[in-house]
Amino acid sequence: MSAELLPGLEAALMPSKTSRVRRKPARSRAARKPRKPVDAAVVPEGFYRDLVWNLRNGVVAITRDGRVAVMNEIAYRVLGLKPRQSDIGRPFSEVLKEVPDVYRIVAGAFDISHLPNRAELRLRRTNKVIGYTLSHVRDSRGRVAGATLFFKDLTRVEQLEERERLRDRLAALGEMAAAIAHEVKNPLAGIEVMAGILKRQLLESQDAQTILADIIKEAKMANAIVLEVLEFVRPIRLQVENIAVSDVVRDAISAAETHATKGTVQVRVSLPEDLPPIQGDPHQLRQIFTNLVTNAFEAMTGGGEVEIIAAALAGEEPAPGVDNAGPMVQIAVTDNGPGVPPEVMDRIFSPFFTTKPQGSGLGLAIVRKIVDAHDGRIDVGTRPGGGTLFRVTLPVKTQHELFG
Repeated sequence: MSAELLPGLEAALMPSKTSRVRRKPARSRAARKPRKPVDAAVVPEGFYRDLVWNLRNGVVAITRDGRVAVMNEIAYRVLGLKPRQSDIGRPFSEVLKEVPDVYRIVAGAFDISHLPNRAELRLRRTNKVIGYTLSHVRDSRGRVAGATLFFKDLTRVEQLEERERLRDRLAALGEMAAAIAHEVKNPLAGIEVMAGILKRQLLESQDAQTILADIIKEAKMANAIVLEVLEFVRPIRLQVENIAVSDVVRDAISAAETHATKGTVQVRVSLPEDLPPIQGDPHQLRQIFTNLVTNAFEAMTGGGEVEIIAAALAGEEPAPGVDNAGPMVQIAVTDNGPGVPPEVMDRIFSPFFTTKPQGSGLGLAIVRKIVDAHDGRIDVGTRPGGGTLFRVTLPVKTQHELFG
């Protein structure tokens, strides 16, 4: 889609040969000098149009009467709208009606004197975070002729900041949690051993056998939680090698079937043959998808469908301080179970948060920790038609040193 401006907008953006700076009460003579004309040979026709269209930020400009004058491709992409040539010249209320949070910002451009500068907003439509600046467009006489919204997708930056906050919390809690876990692990092992001895000595008492079996079961469950705590607080040391995503996913499905009752759940896998191999720790990556598939099995008690789809992605624009912006592989794990309630969506990766009666709340927290260690990202959402969607995005090449 080519960039088009309203008739006369490009001329308004380009300084006129006959226009002069608006006279203002000033002590300096320089303030009253006429604006120098722009040589058409220096600034060719269409330069300003191409400049706006090729900006790496989203741009939405409206005229004083509320019509869209400029809307570049980045703006459409970030706002989750379909580019349409006919949008130019239409009322912005019609063009932005599907993104009401942005519509409200633009609608207030002519009603307030102090416009927001470097503010942030989370878009409900795409769940992306944008940083934006709203400014007036003034003509040669200083009158407000329109308004412009500049914005940038800060979602990746926010994810990196959240990753750093998580690492800080882990650093503060890690030593204490590890010490407590070790202290609890030893008496649990003693309880399990002594209960086993009593069980062998009281073979004739059925009641004692039942009680002791319950004690052993609970001790093992508590010990498993302790092991999960130790694994969560322990720093991840990756053994990176070139691996095929298809091998990791198929191994994870087999492992999940031993961890949870599959029942009549159907598993559909779509792994393109031309999917590039990625650099990562095969054991850690298997743990990611084993956990996600296991959760899907447990969510669909009695039957349902789990679908795993992988696709290669082109490189994306790097966030500040991030060097890796090369090709990526995205693996989506979806199910048609009850889904994740909206009120807990933001807490699902938090340590010790769980919706399961006997869950530790560390499974998805460990998954996120492994994804972060691979310089990737994980998102959760609702599957169209109902259910849960986990999307794991991993770089093809990592910044970690290859093993061996």
